[in-house]
Amino acid sequence: MAWLREAVELSRRCPRSDTAFAVGAVVVAADGEVLATGHSREADPLDHAEEAALAKIPAGDPRLATATVYTSLEPCTTRASRPRGCTDLILAAGIPRVVFAWREPGVFTDCVGAETLRDAGRTVVELPGLAPEVRAVNAHLFPA
Repeated sequence: MAWLREAVELSRRCPRSDTAFAVGAVVVAADGEVLATGHSREADPLDHAEEAALAKIPAGDPRLATATVYTSLEPCTTRASRPRGCTDLILAAGIPRVVFAWREPGVFTDCVGAETLRDAGRTVVELPGLAPEVRAVNAHLFPA
């Protein structure tokens, strides 16, 4: 749960956007080494958290084959801004396990990241105990 908490904390660093969620991600090797972290809009206004983190790891790094991605929000499957969703990037990297706190609400697009990853043979763990914190970070997207 500590790495997922770190992902939630990273989401608090995201520049505010009215057209995208604030998300944090941590990629951790099997031995507990943090391979990379990222958050939405970290280096580019279109960056997603998982995308930002994965971009910091050399392609083909053998540690990815046993790594886990911890992300505050379910990895996206569809994007308006780029051709590949984060789910596709995780699959292409060969990462076998994803842990997230909150299922992506249908605010911008329909997301089936958890199902897509499971269907591809990946282990997906949802820890909804941190979902209220993730929702709070994104509260501006849900006007009363």
